[in-house]
Amino acid sequence: MIKDNKKIAILIGLIFTIASGVFTLVLGSLFFVKNVRLDSYIFDAGVDLLGALICAALFFGCMQQVGSGARQFRGLVVLVSAGFAANALMYFTLSLDGYDYLTFAAIMASKLIDLVMIFLFYQYVSITLEFKGKLADWIHKWIPVLMGAQALITLTNIFYPLTFKYSRAESYQSTSLSLAEDIFLVTVSLITTILIVKSEGPRNQKAAALTFIFLPISMYLLMGGTFGNAIQYGMVLMSLIIMYCIIFHYNSSKLASTQTELNMATEIQSSMLPSIFPAFPDRPEFDLYASMDPAKEVGGDFYDFFMIDDDHLGVVIADVSGKGVPAALFMMISKTVVKNYALLGLSASEILMKSNDSLNSQNTAKMFVTTWIGILEISTGKMTCANAGHEYPAIFHDGRFELLKDKHGLVLGAMAGVPYKEYEIQLEKGDKVFVYTDGVPEATSASDELYGTDRMVDALNSNIEASPEEVLVNVRASVDRFVGNAEQFDDLTMVCLEYKGTED
Repeated sequence: MIKDNKKIAILIGLIFTIASGVFTLVLGSLFFVKNVRLDSYIFDAGVDLLGALICAALFFGCMQQVGSGARQFRGLVVLVSAGFAANALMYFTLSLDGYDYLTFAAIMASKLIDLVMIFLFYQYVSITLEFKGKLADWIHKWIPVLMGAQALITLTNIFYPLTFKYSRAESYQSTSLSLAEDIFLVTVSLITTILIVKSEGPRNQKAAALTFIFLPISMYLLMGGTFGNAIQYGMVLMSLIIMYCIIFHYNSSKLASTQTELNMATEIQSSMLPSIFPAFPDRPEFDLYASMDPAKEVGGDFYDFFMIDDDHLGVVIADVSGKGVPAALFMMISKTVVKNYALLGLSASEILMKSNDSLNSQNTAKMFVTTWIGILEISTGKMTCANAGHEYPAIFHDGRFELLKDKHGLVLGAMAGVPYKEYEIQLEKGDKVFVYTDGVPEATSASDELYGTDRMVDALNSNIEASPEEVLVNVRASVDRFVGNAEQFDDLTMVCLEYKGTED
């Protein structure tokens, strides 16, 4: 749902920038029709027209940008495009009699756009250059308050000419209190300049950010302080393009490096999980299949199966708290610990107890892992199991899968010295055990509805003759149909074991 809202916001932004460009294009074309009143604004109209169209192109170019400051940058582009449109409207209404209120509205819009623009710029550089320290913390709190006070001063002009007044006869005139309009702009510009210089970001990024402040000021000093002069917005747009080229290029390079590392982590994690099937082709007494689909490049789920000795098969499935790289690191540690204790020939409950104590010994990150383990005695079909806060297994017996609501122990890693209880399942020829992580029942549709265990059991029973591999394929297909185009938010891991019995 959150991701859908982001897409909608980005689409609205693109539509707005394109609409601003078209609006400015239509108004701009009228400037070139013979009109004495508009002759002096033709240059401004050309800048507005070109600037608005460039804004639409720039917004389209940064639609796919993610991460630090991307949302704020797109907001800046939208505001600049709105500024060009407001300028064009203001200049055009000067040629129309009886439209003073529309000119006044355009002037007010331009002033408020400037106000929000400098606030968004501060947020953008604060994120991208990572402002830190007590000064930055104090400024974060007070800038919104200062912006609100400045907005009230500007809006007061609607009812009383506090800082400016406009009429057809006298045009735009500043009052003796006009400097009050610049309090927020000057204060935030000075503070942001200090924080940019003090930040530890790369020099080229700091220089790019400073252009947003000093390019428009330089143009203001060179060309005078005529309000709404389009060339000032042109300089703002130029600084945005510079920031886009430098800062986003830097972030993209860093992201590409991170992505390469994540790809390597994915390969390492995948290589740790058994993935060759059939897993034990020389053992006709059983068959099993497993799969893991991480929600991110790397996940926190894991499964494992291994021969403890000639007559005992160990099966493990687990889900680490959290997602991404931290969960993947804890997953690899947990998998190694559990398997090592299992290979010692301990019982299922002892394996969980000792694994829990080991994971607690240096668990400074306070992570935990839900775990289900089953040890199958191949000669008899007896499976001894223990559950550390994991999902209920589903057992196929007498022609049907049903959930086995076993007793849960505490998750591994939460607290040392916890005892675990074990239980037995007697498997007959053709019986199956299906275990999974919460990514299956908690798969969510576009309407925020959970898939649930009932649908999972129905999918398991859709083909009672299915092999372990086909069982997993059927469940995954059912989940995919239910979820549709919604994003996968959690790792999805499944294991199915079929006991075929011995010749004796």
